Amino acid sequence: MTEVLPKNIEYCEVCTFPPEYCEFGLSFKRCKEWLQENQPELFEKLYSADALANATSTLSLEKEQKISQEMEKKQAKEEAKLERELQKKLSSKVTIKRIERNKRKHVISISGLEVFNIDMKKLAKTFASKFATGASVTKNAEKKDEIIVQGDVSDEAKDYIEKLLQEKALDEVKVEQIDEKKKKKPPAP
Repeated sequence: MTEVLPKNIEYCEVCTFPPEYCEFGLSFKRCKEWLQENQPELFEKLYSADALANATSTLSLEKEQKISQEMEKKQAKEEAKLERELQKKLSSKVTIKRIERNKRKHVISISGLEVFNIDMKKLAKTFASKFATGASVTKNAEKKDEIIVQGDVSDEAKDYIEKLLQEKALDEVKVEQIDEKKKKKPPAP
């Protein structure tokens, strides 16, 4: 009995489709560039002049133009979407609030990280172990996730977040610290 070996399928690193199906994705132009750099023989097989002529020989000229226009529109939409996401990331800011709980007890609230595709639960766990305090993810009044860390570790948290954003090549993102004090209650008569 012969052993059946599994096929080794290469996937595009841009759209995660097999290279034969990249044309159906939204980032076809970038996929094509990636394929040309990393797998030139497969690129020649799929996108050489002969291969394209064979594939389009059955299409009418009108259909071919229509398909190329649709692909250009999709690519333009994808590029615009990526540009908007980048602008949104660069224009947003991370807020670290230091909130006074009792006279000497503080908690910090970190919000604004959900835009950067950072796993909040993992980051809360990292803060808890790094600063040896309690940390949790909660929803704030705006229904957005925020990390609550017990203790006054706002400076260390700011440094860590700035380092994390630098790793993601988002140096221009503003990390803002706010000191929020609890209002004193008037003495009881």
